[in-house]
Amino acid sequence: MTIDLAALPHDFLWGTATSAYQIEGAVAEDGRAPSIWDTFSHTPGRIAGDDHGDTACDHYHRWREDIALMRRLGTNAYRLSVAWPRVVPGGDGPANPKGLAFYDALIDGLLEAGITPSVTLYHWDLPQALQDRGGWPERETAEHFAAYAEVVARRLGDRVTHWTTLNEPLCSAWIGHLEGTMAPGWTDLTAAVRASYHLLLGHGLATQAIRAAAPHAQVGIVNNLSTIHPATDTPEDRAAAHRMDGHTNRWWLDPVHGRGFPTDMREVYGVELPEREGDSAAISSPLDWLGLNYYFPQTIASDPTAPAPHVRQVHRPGAPRTGMDWEVDAGGIETLLLRLTEDYGARRLYVTENGSSYPDVIRPDGTIDDPERRDYLERHLAACASAARKGAPLAGYFAWSLLDNFEWAYGYDKRFGLVHVDYRTQTRTIKGSGRYYADVIREHGGRVRRAA
Repeated sequence: MTIDLAALPHDFLWGTATSAYQIEGAVAEDGRAPSIWDTFSHTPGRIAGDDHGDTACDHYHRWREDIALMRRLGTNAYRLSVAWPRVVPGGDGPANPKGLAFYDALIDGLLEAGITPSVTLYHWDLPQALQDRGGWPERETAEHFAAYAEVVARRLGDRVTHWTTLNEPLCSAWIGHLEGTMAPGWTDLTAAVRASYHLLLGHGLATQAIRAAAPHAQVGIVNNLSTIHPATDTPEDRAAAHRMDGHTNRWWLDPVHGRGFPTDMREVYGVELPEREGDSAAISSPLDWLGLNYYFPQTIASDPTAPAPHVRQVHRPGAPRTGMDWEVDAGGIETLLLRLTEDYGARRLYVTENGSSYPDVIRPDGTIDDPERRDYLERHLAACASAARKGAPLAGYFAWSLLDNFEWAYGYDKRFGLVHVDYRTQTRTIKGSGRYYADVIREHGGRVRRAA
């Protein structure tokens, strides 16, 4: 497959992405306190294989090696997250000097390597101390998040301009509080809806705090979105698909774009939102950019017996699937980029996560072949380029993930990395997909230089 890179801007960010709890390890070192994921992963039966992130990829000690890997891949950007319990262990109160020093050194190392840091402030690791006081269903958590954002922005804002408030608030609210398969592991619709509200309020308050602390900051939010298709053409399945679009997409996009929380979904949930005067203006604080995490489409059938939004996901017969059992549809990423452009007026877009899990094949010589992941990457990059040709203001792409890592409830069984990690020895090996990504980056750079 040939990818037409001509529509991508000359300053396009070619990156990889990770998150703190998935790679850092060192969960009890240098003043870090427990997060909800430490608690959840150490609860028997919650994680496949009873795995946890205590060591993960040991990035806390091996970050220099990991920056060297980024240089070998040729990437010019890196999306990382800051661990709230490492920086403000109590959730509020004093900052931890050693935690801030770690991120100081990491940012300096990236810049010295010519790699632009993109910092996410919340990738799900709420300090357990705040969870013990009610967590995201409580308003004070949003307020403490803004205070934490200010601490980090004041410390790093002289070198970091690219900021994400929240990563995938859908997962924190719906999967963590409604479905119960992510931390904190609740199954409570009222708590989930309240958490969703306070997550977006926290986003708005943090956006204001970042800009006050770092005037040159470019601030955005990252949502995991899906294309939604009805399982059949019946009125029931079409209505179910519309509800799922509200649950997955509109509930998270509309409020931050000043449209408020969708009325139809308020009726579906039947939960009163904890609204106060001024909240809507905060939640819709202007965005400098919008981030899209895309992995799969969803085919939806009506199911009145299921919890809100009263749907079930079905598989299309014959559709290819990844090792996560997620359907593959590269065209969905183009559809969503164009929707964000046309329906929400996005001025700048980043694909902040996109990737796939498949079993790796380790050859006798130690090299690692992963043709399915390479094909997934190639097709989705082609779809991104197509969206750019059609007018989507796409400014960067971050492959998920730089490293194989702790994949939440799936433990270490599922591997998304462009770089293989032997968890026993912590040896890193660039896979075939990583070498392919490096080739694409070099090709784009060559085109830019020739055009100049």
